[in-house]
Amino acid sequence: MPAVIGAVFLLGAALRVRVVVHALRARHRRAPATEAELEPVTPAPVIPASVTPAVRRPVEKKPNAFAQASFAIGLFAVIGGALWIEGKLPEDGTAATGASRPAACRLDEDEELPSAYRSTPGAVTGADLCRALNRTELPELLGTPAERSVYASGTDNTAPLTDRKVAQPEARVEFETYTVELSATYNKLTVAQYAKLTTYGDGRDARKLTVLGRPALLTSDHMMKIQFDLGSGEGASGPVEQGPLARTLTVAFDGKDRGGSYDLTVWSESGLLPDDSALVDIAEAVLPRITRGARGQD
Repeated sequence: MPAVIGAVFLLGAALRVRVVVHALRARHRRAPATEAELEPVTPAPVIPASVTPAVRRPVEKKPNAFAQASFAIGLFAVIGGALWIEGKLPEDGTAATGASRPAACRLDEDEELPSAYRSTPGAVTGADLCRALNRTELPELLGTPAERSVYASGTDNTAPLTDRKVAQPEARVEFETYTVELSATYNKLTVAQYAKLTTYGDGRDARKLTVLGRPALLTSDHMMKIQFDLGSGEGASGPVEQGPLARTLTVAFDGKDRGGSYDLTVWSESGLLPDDSALVDIAEAVLPRITRGARGQD
C-alpha cells in the first residue's frame, strides 16, 4: 500500500511539473520585448582579413565541331579553286596569247670555245643564238600559238671544210609541228654572191628580198636523214637519205652586205612549211635581240 501511494504521488508530481513547464514556455512566447531588446544592435565592423586574390585562369574554350567542319570545307574549296585557276592560266603566268614557257636551252658549258670565236671580232655563241630564238612568241609567229617548245639547244660549231677556222654557232628549237634553227656564219661570202650560186642549181624557189634593211634570200632544200646503228640490234646503219623539205631565210650581217650572214631554217617531219611571211616575222623579231653573252666575250 505505501508503495502504491508513493507511485501515485510521483506520477501526480510529474504531471504537475509538465504542466508548469508548458505554462512557462507559453508565457515566454507571449512576453513583450524589453527596451533593450527593441533597440537595434549595431553590428561590429568586420575587418576583412588580407586575402590574396586568386589568379584567374583563362577559361579554356572547347573546340566547336561545326566551326571546325566549316573551316575544313572552306579550306578545301579555296585549294581546289586555286588549282583550277592555275590549270587555266598559261604556264608563264603572264602571256596573254596563251603561249607556254619555252624549254630551257641546253648548252655545252664544259666544252672549250673554239679558237675561231676568239679570233673573230663580234662573234656570238650558240648560247647567244638560243637565248634570242627561244622566245614565248615564237609559236605564234609560226602559226601554232598553242604549241610548247619541247627542246632547245645551242652549240658552238665551226663551218665545215674550213679546218675549224670559221665560227658557225647554231641554235635549235623544236615543237610538235615545226623545228626552227638559227645559225651565224662568219665567212667572206656575201648574200649577193650566195644568190648567184643558187642560179646554178635548182633555184626555182629562191626569192630575193630585204629584211631589217639588209639583203636577204629565201631558198628551199631537203634536209639529210642519216640512220645509225648504236649496237642495240634494233636498226642498221644506212646511207644518207633525203629528209623533209626545209625553207631557209638568209640575212646579211649588215646593210652593206660585207660578208657573213644569219640563216633561219624551218622544217617539219610531215613536210609542211609555214608561209614565207612567218620566216620574215621571226627574223625581224629575233635578229635584233642577238647579243653577246659572257662566254662570247672570253
